[in-house]
Amino acid sequence: MPPKGASLDEIELVYRQRLPAFRRVAAAIVGSREAGRDAVQDGFALAVRKRATFRREGPLEAWLWRVVVNAAHEQRRRRADVPNPEASAVSGNGTVESENEARVRVALSMLPERQRLVLFLRYYADLDYRTIAETLDIAPGTVGVTLSTAHARLQQLLEEPTQ
Repeated sequence: MPPKGASLDEIELVYRQRLPAFRRVAAAIVGSREAGRDAVQDGFALAVRKRATFRREGPLEAWLWRVVVNAAHEQRRRRADVPNPEASAVSGNGTVESENEARVRVALSMLPERQRLVLFLRYYADLDYRTIAETLDIAPGTVGVTLSTAHARLQQLLEEPTQ
């Protein structure tokens, strides 16, 4: 039987391999790249402190995703200056986002939280359905249904005429 808990080396390996994906997802949840980086740092610091609680019932990466997603939610709750999704924003390369990017950002903000999270984890982090399910503590089939529903709703929102 493998030992319970995660080693620092195991956590560091996931951190080094997946840091950009963790940052993308956290930034999407929080609404800011800087706050997203802080959330990832907070999440991994907590994971290191709580590594003995990892039960090895699923992949370490899924456990780390759950910790980072929770840290991003906490960061978003703490932020008093949550950006308005309809306001002009700066993209990842430092340029002002296009009208289409702004429309997608607004459409994403109109989705329910679970749909947004599943989209972020699937497309920003490139996680498989099983890892997403374990991260969010839902069934893998629910991941597929949630993605399908989110795609349909996004398409509907993006096809609506702008005013």
